[in-house]
Amino acid sequence: MTTRTLAIVSAGLSQPSATRLLADQLAAATRDELAGRGETVDLRHVVLREHAHEVTNNLITGFPAESLRAVLDTVTGADGLIAVTPIFNASYNGLFKSFFDLVEADALTDRPVLIAATGGTARHSLALEHAVRPLFAYLHAVVVPTSVFAAPEDWASGEADAGLRSRIDRAAAELAEQVHRRPVSTGPADPFALTTNFEELLGRREP
Repeated sequence: MTTRTLAIVSAGLSQPSATRLLADQLAAATRDELAGRGETVDLRHVVLREHAHEVTNNLITGFPAESLRAVLDTVTGADGLIAVTPIFNASYNGLFKSFFDLVEADALTDRPVLIAATGGTARHSLALEHAVRPLFAYLHAVVVPTSVFAAPEDWASGEADAGLRSRIDRAAAELAEQVHRRPVSTGPADPFALTTNFEELLGRREP
């Protein structure tokens, strides 16, 4: 049985967090979908509020702390990614954007990603399409068609209502299919690895 890794990034600032709750439910649904395809899943949660100071320091100094480097490797080395942000002022929050600003260019190329968000009103749902999806398109990730937005009225006693549950299940199935059809990830790319040999770099040709 194949084991997949799934990174779940949640950028909620409050505790408890509706953003984390949505992330957890998306992760569980994707895990179940992959289990139905004969794969086990290692869920790796990244709660950005726990790394906020490290993210800020990295932006200032240009170098990540060891613990933040491990988090970035978790995200870029996973088979799939679930990224969930609260919506502030019709866009992702600053912590979410600052974290993904630290991801190396092309590190998420061809990586399946499910995007989701929470907000105080359903009117903010379009932020997923005009702000979050373009961010991951720029990073060359493969964003699944269904994005998931949850407003306060979508929750009933801490559980997703029927409409939200349907969106969660549909998005999870799309992410699971994209992950399942790809080779198992070998981890984050080595930024210092050579992509060609020295002869090619020097323009030499065999006689």
